[in-house]
Amino acid sequence: MIRGPLDSEDPDRLYTVTGGRSRADESVFDMVTLIVSESDPTLGMQSEHFKILRMCRRPMAVVEISSYLGLPVSVVKILLCDLLDTGKITARHPAAARPDNGGLPEPETLKKVLVALQNL
Repeated sequence: MIRGPLDSEDPDRLYTVTGGRSRADESVFDMVTLIVSESDPTLGMQSEHFKILRMCRRPMAVVEISSYLGLPVSVVKILLCDLLDTGKITARHPAAARPDNGGLPEPETLKKVLVALQNL
């Protein structure tokens, strides 16, 4: 078996990066949540937070941030929670841009399609 970069990641480093936390609030972020910086990085900030703020000047998905940082998504979510709590980022889920019905056609339209299919 070939070991990938995550297999060789030092668990002590990940523990330090997250401050010992192992879970983030799963309801806030998922893989496609778009992150946007609301402020510039400041001196004395943790290097990972600094990098996230710099790369998210334009909207970027959580999974992209994870890839660029070379960190597991779970670790990135913890870091993002830190930034969200301090107001340094905003999180926008693509589903929030959809209409209330989730972008689905009206039920009457679906019934008409069903009838038309049955008539074929």
